Amino acid sequence: MRELPVVVTQRRNTSQRAVITSVLAGTDEFLSAQDLHAALRASGSTVGLATVYRALQEMAGTGDLDAVRNETGEVLYRQCAQPAHHHHLVCRSCGLTQEVAAPGVEKWARAVAEQYGYVELDHQVELFGLCASCAAKR
Repeated sequence: MRELPVVVTQRRNTSQRAVITSVLAGTDEFLSAQDLHAALRASGSTVGLATVYRALQEMAGTGDLDAVRNETGEVLYRQCAQPAHHHHLVCRSCGLTQEVAAPGVEKWARAVAEQYGYVELDHQVELFGLCASCAAKR
């Protein structure tokens, strides 16, 4: 049997990625591609919206960013403090996001996958509600 060569793809560290990373590093909040693009434009950057979308998708796909869907289905991005797998509590009023470990969710996900014969499981869990501060204001 002939051995196939291993192809290693390296991510390019472009100036566009650098400015996107810089903006995301300056906030703890999740941002949409459009919000990020607006922040870049306000700072004088000429990075196009399509480039922002491509870079965010690639960076989320490689684990450099976390991506969550808000209640309307829009994808939001953020650099997370926890490099390991985790989940999020997201305030639907102010956007405050808490990273949380959820061992019970992990156990449940493995059991469901095993029950149906699935392997190489991956999942994302975002819980939406009101943070204590927003709930107190109501």
